[in-house]
Amino acid sequence: MEEVSTIGLDIAKSVFQAHGADAAGHTLFNRRVTRGKLLEFFATQPRCLVAMEACGGAHHWARQFTAMGHEVRLIPPAYVKPFVKRQKNDAADAEAICEAARRPNMRFVTVKSEEQQASALVFRTRDLLVKQRTQIINAIRSHLSEYGWVAPRGAAWVTLLSDMVDDDLGASLPAAARDMLRVMIDLLDTLRAKTAQLDKEISRRAREDEVARRLMTIPGIGPIAATAIAALAPPMATFRRGRDFAAWLGLAPRQNSSGGKTRLGRISKMGERTLRRLLIIGASSAVRQASIRGAPEGSWLANMLARKPRMLISVAQANKTARIVWAVLTREQDYRAPMAMPV
Repeated sequence: MEEVSTIGLDIAKSVFQAHGADAAGHTLFNRRVTRGKLLEFFATQPRCLVAMEACGGAHHWARQFTAMGHEVRLIPPAYVKPFVKRQKNDAADAEAICEAARRPNMRFVTVKSEEQQASALVFRTRDLLVKQRTQIINAIRSHLSEYGWVAPRGAAWVTLLSDMVDDDLGASLPAAARDMLRVMIDLLDTLRAKTAQLDKEISRRAREDEVARRLMTIPGIGPIAATAIAALAPPMATFRRGRDFAAWLGLAPRQNSSGGKTRLGRISKMGERTLRRLLIIGASSAVRQASIRGAPEGSWLANMLARKPRMLISVAQANKTARIVWAVLTREQDYRAPMAMPV
């Protein structure tokens, strides 16, 4: 009997599907394994290539299987889908994962350590609190507008509305509405306090991490973006050049080319949208400051501000920042601002 060479594992919450193949690609088994017996099952298998989709829990199982001596590869789910023959079930998915892992040009996801996932959790927790804070702010503004209390956009104006609810003006509101608004105001204060605590924690981590400190030398990247890049981005050695990293973030133009004619559209918005959003926010801040104070004469930003709309420049600046991030981390050097060429 041939020895198993590759195992494609379709992971789930309770029941997993394992598809084993030999070196020639012939199927040896395709069986269901419960969660409690999964490690026992792989302990009885010879050391081989174990492939999984890079989804929830994949990094945990990858670390477990690596400790057993197996070689583990994580594949983006979008790259597995073309290998599903017909129908959608666990057995077909496991077979497709096994087939995709054997392709010589397949791209894989780097397995993250527990420390990397912990750093990412700190950032994602803050991101969740910020979203909840925005929801509460919008709820307070919309409910008070029903009673004729309207204020301009901005967190500071919501604070003014909150103070008015607690003042004598709040007595004009119905008692039930006033009580519910105070519940939302108290919740908003709690979210602000928790967000401030996480901001301090992220700043502390950024100061202690060498990669984050190096990233913060780049204009438009602060502690939050630097910590997120260090935790969420794969090793820069994965990308051959800076444009590949920008394309992974979804900041490269989408192509619709054929017959030797190149057609470029808007950015693809593929890849890690969290990092893309942070880079665009940081780039928008840099572009806004340059439009107010003036960019260095003859610089790329000054030439763009003279010809293009600000939002387009912000996205282009984010693309440029992504390439700078790749160069800084690949060369392990701090950012050095280029000198503007004289006109």
